[in-house]
Amino acid sequence: MTVSLPLVLILGFFVWGAIKFLGVRPWIVVLIALFGFWLSHTFLAPAIESGTRSGVGVVNGPHD
Repeated sequence: MTVSLPLVLILGFFVWGAIKFLGVRPWIVVLIALFGFWLSHTFLAPAIESGTRSGVGVVNGPHD
C-alpha cells in the first residue's frame, strides 16, 4: 500500500511537535517561515528545490 503525503503536511506535523513538545515559540516558527518565503525569491531557490527533490527521491527509493 502506498500513501502519498504532501511535504508541507509533514513539515506542519514537525512544526506542531516542536511547538508542543520542545517549547519552540510560535513567533519563531513564523519568522522561520517568512525567511523561507523570502529565500524562495533569491538565486538560491533552484538549488534548494533540486536538493529537496533529490532528498525526497533518496528517501522514497527507486520505484519498480
